[in-house]
Amino acid sequence: MKKSIFTLLLALAAWTAGAQVRFETESTDAVHEMAVREGKMVFVDLYASWCPPCRAMDKQVFSRSDVAEFLHARFIPVKYDVDRPTGRALMQKYDASAVPTYLIFTSDGELLGRISGASDAKTFMSDVSRIAARAGAKK
Repeated sequence: MKKSIFTLLLALAAWTAGAQVRFETESTDAVHEMAVREGKMVFVDLYASWCPPCRAMDKQVFSRSDVAEFLHARFIPVKYDVDRPTGRALMQKYDASAVPTYLIFTSDGELLGRISGASDAKTFMSDVSRIAARAGAKK
């Protein structure tokens, strides 16, 4: 009986882990190559480990299966810590002054838009959809 409960808990944990957004942490060049190869846009999460709104987004938004499905269907999601060189360089290059900041790019590297700050899942997906729609308008 204990073995069955343990197996059930492991299966549940595996299912829950698979339901969240899986962010890439590769170099920007590698992410660009993935985006071109898969025909997807790039979603960049600029965050800091010390940032309460960033942790709230991880816990309340990026952990949801609907958000994960939404992002993975359209984007290569990538996450960069602003206290490390790549994250810091992106903050400077795109004149971002706060975390979290989310940048949305075409697969060609053109910035479509940005979102600053935390929000609930519904607002987040609506904002990302609105920005991503600009890619279709440019074709």
